[in-house]
Amino acid sequence: MNLDLEGRVALVTGSSNGIGAAIVRTLAAEGAQVIVHGRSAERAGRVAAGIVGNGGQAVVVTSDLSHDAGAESLVDQAVDAAGRIDILVNNAGVYANSTWEDATGDDWLATYNTNVVSVVRLIRCVMPAMRKAGWGRLIQLASGEASRPFANMPDYAATKAALVNLTVSVAHALAGSGVTANTVSPGIIVTDEVEKFYRDVAAREGWGEAWPEIEAAVLTHVLPNDVGRLGTADDVASVVAFLASPLSGFIDGANIRVDGASVPTIN
Repeated sequence: MNLDLEGRVALVTGSSNGIGAAIVRTLAAEGAQVIVHGRSAERAGRVAAGIVGNGGQAVVVTSDLSHDAGAESLVDQAVDAAGRIDILVNNAGVYANSTWEDATGDDWLATYNTNVVSVVRLIRCVMPAMRKAGWGRLIQLASGEASRPFANMPDYAATKAALVNLTVSVAHALAGSGVTANTVSPGIIVTDEVEKFYRDVAAREGWGEAWPEIEAAVLTHVLPNDVGRLGTADDVASVVAFLASPLSGFIDGANIRVDGASVPTIN
């Protein structure tokens, strides 16, 4: 399917690895010019170089999104490099395997600032130009934990619920403008970081050492789903690419689950 992304410019935060890297690769393969963002210019540069090597268009920007000046700098760099931003994918975020007992108030505030307020900063930066252009896409990466939280990582789950909520609000605020806002909520997606996390869990729980054994244990003990496998970054990237395209114009204020119909275990 041709997603009609030729000539569009997409900024994807946190795209130097994992899901974000898969998103920029997919968007570039569909013809978009992508702006690769990360905290490490070296890692972001490797992703961009791979895209360019495959015939795509990519530039690198780095910026700290934890304060207003950093968000403004990121948007300014992106516009200087590509002329404009048609698509903003808010993918950057953090999580820790915290509990109610060990996540302090300051931990909650820090997680909220990174996962939510940074998104607010960027949306506010790009909204005026998108509204003026009469077209744009705002896509937030949330999580299944937004509506089905586990007992642990409560600060992370709460931030993802906030993203789902604010996305609906901004969709209403941009009604009739040609700019849409949607959220994508992945289940467990096997990135390098997630694989390492579950290998550590497997070592503690005696789930085995081979990845197929560990994956089966995660599907049994953590988050079963109807598809019978864990997700990949490309599973998420494909949905984001569709939402970023003109073909998704009648989808607005939605939260799209990419989780294999996950059913949380009781914990």
